Amino acid sequence: MNERARTTQEDYRRRILRVLVHIQHNLDAALPLEKLAEVACFSPFHFHRIFRGLVGESVKQHVRRLRLERAAQRLKHTEQPVVNIAFDAGYEAHESFTRAFQRAFHCSPSEYRARASMPPRIAAPSDVHFLGPDGEAAWVLEFEQENPAMNIEIRDLPPRRAAFLRHQGPYDEVGKTWERLMDWVGAECLFGPDMQAIGMCWDDPEVTPEDKLRYDACVSIADDVQPPGEFGVVTIPGGRYAVALHEGPYNRLGETYANLFARRLPELGHAPADPPCLELYLNDPNSAEPEDLLTEIYIPLQQGS
Repeated sequence: MNERARTTQEDYRRRILRVLVHIQHNLDAALPLEKLAEVACFSPFHFHRIFRGLVGESVKQHVRRLRLERAAQRLKHTEQPVVNIAFDAGYEAHESFTRAFQRAFHCSPSEYRARASMPPRIAAPSDVHFLGPDGEAAWVLEFEQENPAMNIEIRDLPPRRAAFLRHQGPYDEVGKTWERLMDWVGAECLFGPDMQAIGMCWDDPEVTPEDKLRYDACVSIADDVQPPGEFGVVTIPGGRYAVALHEGPYNRLGETYANLFARRLPELGHAPADPPCLELYLNDPNSAEPEDLLTEIYIPLQQGS
C-alpha cells in the first residue's frame, strides 16, 4: 500500500470512529443517516457503504444492536420496568421490543432478567466442590469465599480530556492497542506524574458478542496536545462513581466486576448508570508481576444513587 492510500485509509477510519463515538453518546436521540454522514464529512450515499465496510454492519444494524445491548444491561442491573426499557430502546410497543430482544438473546426480556438475577458463577466447573445435594447453595458459598468484602468509595470525578485508540474485539487482546498508544506517548514525551492510563469499557462480555466489544485505551492529556492520525480525542465522563480496587492479573477483572454488580452495589443501595465503566491502571504491567497489578474500577452511578 502506498503512502497516499495509507493516509486515506487512516482518514476514513478516523472519520468513522468520530461517528461511532457520536452514536454511543447519543443513543437516545434520533440518528438519521444524513446527520451521521455530516459528522463523518461524507456524502450519505458513500457514507453508508464506507460505514458497513469498516464496521461490519449497517448503520441501522449497529444502532439497533447497541440499543438492545443497553436494554439487556439495564435488565441485568436495574429494576426499571420492561416497558420503560423498551421505550428507551426506541420501541413504541412492548410486543415489538420483546420480538427484537428474543431474536437477539434467544429469550424474552423477563426471562433474561430472571436469569441475570441468579448469583454469578465465578469459579470454573472443575473448581466447584459441592457439599451436598443442593449444588447451587454450595456454589454460592464458594463464590462468597473467593470474593471477600471489598472497600468501595463514592467519588465525584470531573471530566478529563484524553487521547485514545479504539479496540474492537476480545478484552484480553487490548495489549497491542496499548502498545501503539504508549509508543506515541513516548515519542511525544508525554509521560509524567500527572498522566493517567485509563481503559473505557463500553460493553458487557456477557451481553455483547466478543468480536463487537468496544474498549478505548486512553491517556490523559493537556488541552494543547493534539493527537495525530488514528488517535482520537475524547472527554472521559465526569460524575459520581463507585470505586473499588482490583488486586491481581487483568484476566480476573471480570470476577471483581461480577462481585461489584451482583453483590456489593446492591448491598450499599447504589444503582449503576449506563456505561462506560473506567479502569485506572495504577502500575505498569511491564514491570510488575501479574499478582501485584493494581487497577481501580470506576462504575458510573445513577443520579441520586
